[in-house]
Amino acid sequence: MKINKKLAVIITLATTVTITAAATIDHTEPVRYTNLKVLPKNISSKVLQGIMVDDFQDGLGVTCNFCHANAKSGHGLDFASDAKPEKQIARVMMRMTIGINKKYLKLKHPQIGDAALIISCNSCHKGQAFPEGTEPK
Repeated sequence: MKINKKLAVIITLATTVTITAAATIDHTEPVRYTNLKVLPKNISSKVLQGIMVDDFQDGLGVTCNFCHANAKSGHGLDFASDAKPEKQIARVMMRMTIGINKKYLKLKHPQIGDAALIISCNSCHKGQAFPEGTEPK
């Protein structure tokens, strides 16, 4: 009788642990971004959000709609769209920043958003969409 009770307790505990472990496993698919041309295609949403806030929003003093077009539905933004020329300019500037850090400052694997970057968006923009003397006419 004691063995049956011990076996029942062990089975109950094992079942509870198994169910708890299965419930805590993250079954969600990682976010897959489309139309990334400079940033890594497997970038996490946390890293991407950090780049958008720290490098673009803070570094250039702009919001998302500066580079991203409105969604055709009229609700929100179409982040994958290349409709706005500012998005292509941002890509050119990211490549330029990476190139400067690599070629002239000898960083081995510079990436946008990396705190090791010596030259970043803020180096020239200093919180302004257009660095001094480069305002569009």
